[in-house]
Amino acid sequence: MNSVSDWGSWITRHRVRVTLFAAGAAVLLVLSLHALPRSDAADRKKQGAGETVAIEAAVVTRANVPINVEGLGTVQAFNTVTVTSRVDGALQKLGFTEGQMVHKGDLLAQIDPRPFQAALELAQAAKAKDEAQLASAKQDLQRYTILAPQNLASQQVLDAQKATVAGLEAQVKGDQASIDNARTQLDYSTIASPIDGRTGIRKVDVGNNVHATDTSGIVVVTQVQPINVIFTLPEEDLPRINAAMSAGELAVGAYARDESTQFDSGTVQLVDNQIDQATGTIRLKAVFPNKSNKLWPGQYVNARVLLRTQQNALTIPDTAVQRGPDGLFAYVIKPDSTVEARPLQVGQESGGVAVVQSGLRAGERVATSNQYRLEPGAHVRILEPASTSTEVAKRGDRS
Repeated sequence: MNSVSDWGSWITRHRVRVTLFAAGAAVLLVLSLHALPRSDAADRKKQGAGETVAIEAAVVTRANVPINVEGLGTVQAFNTVTVTSRVDGALQKLGFTEGQMVHKGDLLAQIDPRPFQAALELAQAAKAKDEAQLASAKQDLQRYTILAPQNLASQQVLDAQKATVAGLEAQVKGDQASIDNARTQLDYSTIASPIDGRTGIRKVDVGNNVHATDTSGIVVVTQVQPINVIFTLPEEDLPRINAAMSAGELAVGAYARDESTQFDSGTVQLVDNQIDQATGTIRLKAVFPNKSNKLWPGQYVNARVLLRTQQNALTIPDTAVQRGPDGLFAYVIKPDSTVEARPLQVGQESGGVAVVQSGLRAGERVATSNQYRLEPGAHVRILEPASTSTEVAKRGDRS
């Protein structure tokens, strides 16, 4: 480059080459980006066309289905008594062990009875004294009554003696009342269980002084056989509950929070006389025999009320029921191992079983798992032999 013109010519040629290279790279990039989605889409289409989805399935069957309503409830003791002393005195002994089952009339506590025994004996002595005086006064009255007609005793003396006898008779009655009161106080010094139940943690130890004004008591006894469960149901269930109760006793089961473990079976005792407007629920009270002591006061349980049993209903497991934009449906497995989405009308769902009102026929098979991977026309492979919804219902009854 011996001159300025040569230098300028070289710069011009260099710019042209750079421009052509950049343009070619841009064209190649556009072509590659345009071709990549088509290739991915084609691969996905090719892969999806041959994919088989592994599912579990169930056979649509007819079965007798229990129609239940469920609500959350709390276990309450049938009776609860806080055992307190009705007299003042020193606690001599306790007749129970904490947590022990006791029966009505069993000794729970003994207050020192000596002051009350002494008061009883004093009242008995006072009565005996007054009875002796009364007997003497009656004899004098008898004499005056004989002498008065003969003018050997004045009427005034006779009337005074009658008053004396009447006063002593009243005194004897008062003495008897004092004896009854003293005997009652003595009886209060021995504290017995007023009900059959289970004792709790003792609240006072032997040797302490107890008083009739104490509110904490000595021990709490709760009756747990039978036992109550208070639970709530939506107010919409009230007409069905009343109709079922009018036909006879309404059976109810108490279940654990997992809804599979049943604690006990009982009956609905009553429906509360008003609806809670704040929650739109109605309270019900059920009674359980609780022979195995699986229900405990304060425990939360699920109460399942059996309204009726629907006979020969068309059923599928509730896991087969899917919800779509147009409502409920289920994937039905066709003979060629493909599926179709079948709209459903479903009635009661209880115990893992859904009652089908329309959309399926007995003997058809429906998918019960992996529905999120299915679409109409998809090929499926059943993992296990189809389990019938009747078997699901039986498992639900045993739970």
